[in-house]
Amino acid sequence: MNHLCYQLFSCFGGPPDDRDNIIAATAAANARQSNAAAGASGDGRPEVLLDSRHMAPDCVIVKAGKRLCGSGAVLATAPLAQDKSYFEVKLQAAGRWGVGVASRKEDLAAVPLGNENSWVLRSDSTTWHKQQLGSVDVKFEEGDVLGFSYDHVELNIFHNGKALNCPIIGVRGTVYPAFYVDEGAILDVIFHTFVHTPPTGFTEIMLEKNIL
Repeated sequence: MNHLCYQLFSCFGGPPDDRDNIIAATAAANARQSNAAAGASGDGRPEVLLDSRHMAPDCVIVKAGKRLCGSGAVLATAPLAQDKSYFEVKLQAAGRWGVGVASRKEDLAAVPLGNENSWVLRSDSTTWHKQQLGSVDVKFEEGDVLGFSYDHVELNIFHNGKALNCPIIGVRGTVYPAFYVDEGAILDVIFHTFVHTPPTGFTEIMLEKNIL
């Protein structure tokens, strides 16, 4: 049984009991990845999801395009095009992870992100773009919810609703929410119906065709 199958079963929240169950879980994940690529909700409305067309080969997307596990990085299906946008992520399982923004030029198989085309917070509480930019005095735990607000000037980070006051500046070009996992980490993305109230003036990511 390969390692990726075991990681996949962890994504669904259960142990890898037998081969048949793992095969069934793999098929379900593939179906969900197709839905994520389409970017449509159950009733046909377009929505922002994890994008299976822009992810590392060893990533696995489940939970209708809202959970990331495996190894590598993935972008969201929509860029941060509006003036003020906000999204959240829940730390579902510990491991090595990172969250921030990246362009489609980023190598999504090369984790950790924080390189030429990405700006991220890493699981070791540091922020990166080509080099370490700063750090936050927080030890992240399973169940934490991180919020990210972006206004084309700063990418600000929130921990369980509290601002960390460590803005990432200098983001350039068209960027997308970006997430990476490794070493057993699982991330649940939240693009609407947030756990915490966004900062004043910030809203969920809008699809470009809906921006006036």
